[in-house]
Amino acid sequence: MAKKYDLKDYRNIGISAHIDSGKTTLTERVLFYTGLIHRIQEVRGGGDGAKMDHMELEKERGITITSAAVTLPWKDKLVQIIDTPGHVDFTIEVERSLRVLDGAILVLCGSSGVQSQSFTVDRQMKRYNVPCLAFVNKLDRAGANPFKVKDQLREKLGHNPVMMQIPIGLEDEHEGVVDLIKLKAYYFDGANGENVREEDIPADLKEKAEDYRAQLFDTVSMFSDEMMELLLEEKEVPLELLHKTIREATIAKKITPVYMGSAYKNKGVQLLLDAVLAYLPSPLDRKYFAIDNNRLGEVSDPKEAMVEVKPDPKLPLVAMAFKITEDSYGQLTYTRIYQGSLTKGDNFFNPRLRKKQRIGRLVQMFSNERIEINDAKAGDIIAMIGVDCASGDTYCDESLNLTMESMYVPDPVIELAIKPEKQEDFAKLSKALNRFMKEDPTFKVHVDEESNETIIRGMGELHLEIYTQRIQREYKATVIVGQPKVNYREAPTVAAPYNYKHKKQTGGSGQYAHVVGTLRPLPEDSAVNFEFMNKVVGGNIPKEFVPGCERGFRESMDKGPLAGYQVIRVGVDLEDGSYHTVDSSEMAFKIAARQAFKEAFLSSKPVILEPIMKVEVETPTEFQGSVQGDLSSRRGVLSGSDMRDDFTVIDAEIPLAEMFGYSTDLRSMTQGKATFSMEFSRYRPVPMAIQEQLVAKFKEQQAKGNK
Repeated sequence: MAKKYDLKDYRNIGISAHIDSGKTTLTERVLFYTGLIHRIQEVRGGGDGAKMDHMELEKERGITITSAAVTLPWKDKLVQIIDTPGHVDFTIEVERSLRVLDGAILVLCGSSGVQSQSFTVDRQMKRYNVPCLAFVNKLDRAGANPFKVKDQLREKLGHNPVMMQIPIGLEDEHEGVVDLIKLKAYYFDGANGENVREEDIPADLKEKAEDYRAQLFDTVSMFSDEMMELLLEEKEVPLELLHKTIREATIAKKITPVYMGSAYKNKGVQLLLDAVLAYLPSPLDRKYFAIDNNRLGEVSDPKEAMVEVKPDPKLPLVAMAFKITEDSYGQLTYTRIYQGSLTKGDNFFNPRLRKKQRIGRLVQMFSNERIEINDAKAGDIIAMIGVDCASGDTYCDESLNLTMESMYVPDPVIELAIKPEKQEDFAKLSKALNRFMKEDPTFKVHVDEESNETIIRGMGELHLEIYTQRIQREYKATVIVGQPKVNYREAPTVAAPYNYKHKKQTGGSGQYAHVVGTLRPLPEDSAVNFEFMNKVVGGNIPKEFVPGCERGFRESMDKGPLAGYQVIRVGVDLEDGSYHTVDSSEMAFKIAARQAFKEAFLSSKPVILEPIMKVEVETPTEFQGSVQGDLSSRRGVLSGSDMRDDFTVIDAEIPLAEMFGYSTDLRSMTQGKATFSMEFSRYRPVPMAIQEQLVAKFKEQQAKGNK
């Protein structure tokens, strides 16, 4: 952008929602009204597809797969937007975008309201403390009711919603909105709603508007003594004070202003953009912290090594790579600059790699297009070309050694085997898998030791399906994929003691280590999967051997002794032991710990856990009975249903193992009229009969391997 903007005029925002709530359609209108595109393309409209859905697969499927960034001017401010996927299989895209954004728009469907993935994106916003506005979209749809959606925001998501507008008509009579602060009606004329017309409020809505305006003032005045006093004295509240209070309360996440309209019918988008400028934070309004690696060794709690990074272009550089993609020009690294400035040709320090790296080219992203720039400063979201780093890396000035707080990466829940159809495609497949692993932290690859198969793991069937299609399209490698498999886990259920002595004499110095203690289960909601407590007193195990014990226990969790699955939720207390002055070593204690783990774990009444999915099915009411019956037959636990016009929304918790191929079954059961969404909920013990089968299969594989 040619014009230079002050930092107070920046708005870095994300657009997040449940799948198919209209995020990309909304972003397309924003691009049009800000003059960055001159023709609106629909998500499912054929032709070129929406600007922000630039991948061929996105255009074909009508869904967003990868987040896209764009920088645009609106009035006197600069807005940097990231449009994120709604589908839970691509949740890492939302996670990493919200990690670097200052504010967000939570889009909700006017008729469906708060849906299953609305909970997920709301949880992600809360995780990174991101303030948001709510936009109730699709008011032109049958059954649209923004007042009901506002209530759901409060009841289901725990927000304090404040209606900033009320609709003028709903469904096919939706014409515009009433602004409750100005008490004016707004209509959107022209072929694409580009002409905003301000009128007096229709007579039949005046009383309703006054009521909702009073509610707005009541709620907002709770956060300003000055405003409260004026209301009690029945005096006029200055607009400046009202806007200031709404802004401060929104940034502090004490209220959520609610806007509305229909992006598809070009209604309400410009007023939402005005609200982004008025109420969402600039980089100056948010506080961000980094860990000072130089202080980590001096403190017991990493939080004590935190330092604030300030959005000042004159301070030393601190920036974070939050997303990586590859194209014909090399690696493209999306970067948020938190402090200082970045200039083409600069050298910076990467604390993870512990080395300096040079920046070749800087670009500003416009979906998949790019504009070359020479420099960028605190608050900017840009991309660097050709810098070899990983997602989540921090770059900083050589005088600093800081690491920005990392983003949350959920564990994969599904896996399948993959191999090239022709041997000559093996190198292409390997190149593709390495690239995708680098780009997407939720996509994992490993080689199974027993079968020697390449296994890919991800967040769901669609996630892995998209990657296999990308391998075939982008790398021209035909692949064969196996049946999807569930990522089971193992966990102890009761505390079990261990007392293991490792003794080996082979001539010369031998090996000796003795460990005594308890293995115990951690609670289901534990923030960690492994907890090690050293309770040894009196020097029975010298301090230099304790890290070996911890490593032995930790490494034992990679492959559980019950059925070979990863072990979770384990606490280990090291209470006693003994050592030999000559024969003991860290390696001997590591071996002893591994054997002690196996012995104790098998005595802890271990269970195999399976991933349970939260499933939401929206079906015509006429098929409700057969859909519910089918869900129950899949070991599902129905948790409720909700009527929405002629549709019923069914909520259930179902094991992932029972959900493979569900989309095909659901389509045939409902004449293709039902839809569903699914996301990981938690791990739960499998029925004993299934556990016995899995253990028997593991023992059989071990027996084969030993032959």
